[in-house]
Amino acid sequence: MYPALTVVNAIPPRDDNAFLYLGRANSVEARLAQRAQIPFRAIETGQVRGKAPWIVARSLARMYRSVGAVRALIRDFRPDAIFVTGGYVSAPVIWAGAAEKIPRVIYLPDLEPGWAIRVTARWATRVAVSFPDVTRHFAPGKAIVTGYPVRAEFFATDQKKARARFQLDPNTRTVAIFGGSSGAHNINRAVVMNYVALAELAHVIHLTGKNDEEWVRREVEQLFQDLEARVRVFGYLDDDLPDALAAADLVVARAGAATLGEFPALGLPAILVPGPFAGQFQEPNARFLVERGAALKVDDAALKEKLIPTIRNLFDAPEKLNAMRDAMCALANPNAATNIANLLEQLALSGSKFKAQS
Repeated sequence: MYPALTVVNAIPPRDDNAFLYLGRANSVEARLAQRAQIPFRAIETGQVRGKAPWIVARSLARMYRSVGAVRALIRDFRPDAIFVTGGYVSAPVIWAGAAEKIPRVIYLPDLEPGWAIRVTARWATRVAVSFPDVTRHFAPGKAIVTGYPVRAEFFATDQKKARARFQLDPNTRTVAIFGGSSGAHNINRAVVMNYVALAELAHVIHLTGKNDEEWVRREVEQLFQDLEARVRVFGYLDDDLPDALAAADLVVARAGAATLGEFPALGLPAILVPGPFAGQFQEPNARFLVERGAALKVDDAALKEKLIPTIRNLFDAPEKLNAMRDAMCALANPNAATNIANLLEQLALSGSKFKAQS
């Protein structure tokens, strides 16, 4: 998650390195930037896709106002390059960067560009993408395949170490339930309704999201004592997330962009449940992994009925699970963050030459 911070860590340390993180106020990214000791500035933005016309109008007005504020921040900070990772907050940053003639890289983590990247890509110097299939969405020469930048910890852990971290039997099958940093209520609800059968099949590491954590914990307390001991519930994990996923033989998750980087890094087979959101933007991510034999897909509305049979069928066919694991591993790119860091450095140098000549 948060590829920008992963890329920052891949940039070779120098005495004159300086970073400024622009994002939404009171967000997870703001907290993570602060923890990484990177100065953070909040900027205005707003969602557009799937919103009522009056909300769209307000959001576009906020973005327009943000361009001026971001230009002022750029002039004050004087960056050599700008890196954005998509989303609505990226639009005013790219527009402001173009106006100030600073080299600009957009990273597209998904298989298809969302609204914000579609309308800002023409102002980007380059678009970094995770897989060759994605380059077709951009003009020739605009997109560069770098891979998905994943924290080094995802490549450094292993299942034995991870299970010890969570006090799990190293020889017992384990399933991770992962709805992303904000959780996925429909997944949580389907899991809770199947908790007895699921805990009988495997140990469970359940990442609920903060909103559902208390409710899910209460449900787990109603299980038989021997089954309750097989379940670990967390609202949110950051440093321990790589181990939480590495401990599992299988993950049940949404199909957000992180699945394209973190699951391959761990070789973790997946049952993907794309979110029924406006635009269906998770569907291409799920389809990509399913077509490559790394995942299975279950519709959100059918998860309650299909969760246990799908898991049981995979556990009863270890050769299929191993094949999914191999297919997922084949998609990993441990050099992705370094590739993007190198791209930014090249553009920063070319931008410095441009400014020196102008």
